Amino acid sequence: MEEFQQWLFTLIGATICLICLVNCIWFLKYFYPRIWSPVPQSFFRSMGEWAVITGAGDGIGKAYSFELAKRGLNTVLISRTLETLRKVASEIEKATGRNVKIIQADFTKNNIYDDIEKSLQGLEIGILVNNVGMLHNPHPCCFLNGSKEDEDLINCNMISVSKMTQIIMKQMVSRQKGLILNIASAVGTFPCPLYTIYSASKAFVYTFSKALQVEYKGKGIIIQVVTPFGVSTPMSMNPKPNLITKSATAFVRESLDYVKLSDETHGCLAHEILALFLHFIPLWVFHTNKVQETILRMIPEYKKKMQKST
Repeated sequence: MEEFQQWLFTLIGATICLICLVNCIWFLKYFYPRIWSPVPQSFFRSMGEWAVITGAGDGIGKAYSFELAKRGLNTVLISRTLETLRKVASEIEKATGRNVKIIQADFTKNNIYDDIEKSLQGLEIGILVNNVGMLHNPHPCCFLNGSKEDEDLINCNMISVSKMTQIIMKQMVSRQKGLILNIASAVGTFPCPLYTIYSASKAFVYTFSKALQVEYKGKGIIIQVVTPFGVSTPMSMNPKPNLITKSATAFVRESLDYVKLSDETHGCLAHEILALFLHFIPLWVFHTNKVQETILRMIPEYKKKMQKST
């Protein structure tokens, strides 16, 4: 009996060590993406002539628009503000020499998709970046204290991804190739208190993308969900870039090196390492009242409210 127990424990220990070794080797792909799964310069252009980017007026969407144009694609920019779209389009055309088409659309509305589909007719679309999104509140807050515009957020963060994919994927399937990048968030990979609605909406993007890849990977279409942590954008109130918070341009440039690595990515090495460390912390730690109260105390509006109550 003792010999059997010793053999069993040895087998379990060896299995754990083997799993750890495999995981370490697997994680090396994020350090050397250009060696592990190289993306040739011609890869993006080989998908098709045009790339469509939603929420292209600023932040991550604008950065994807510039970077894909630099890599040889004509771009379709879709966003709400026409003046901003025209400005970004002009900048891209001057910087890259590529053709740029703009479509004004408010993704908080559901009556926009027929017009978008008509505007895209006749274009060979090889890449779709579902980037448009909105926060329910600029700062972390409890559900009942947040904005009441839940329907706008659901339309913008969730319905837009489904509808735009539906419109564009048809021709990708017929051509047996295409790339769809769905921009979610790291807070969509776990239940995130104080960002309840936003976290849930990005969880939809996360699971939608992974299920869709299973359905269509045999059709030659790459569907990847990108789940960044901190990126300096107007939506996040433009924090100063640092080791963790990346500029939109730097983040997008690095994330495009990861498009062939897997069906999900945090988008850059810094965020992959951060996610690895956070996975060792039990979820209940983040869900304690003390952690939530500590986060809320860091918010200027919450401080003012507490001062008034005292």
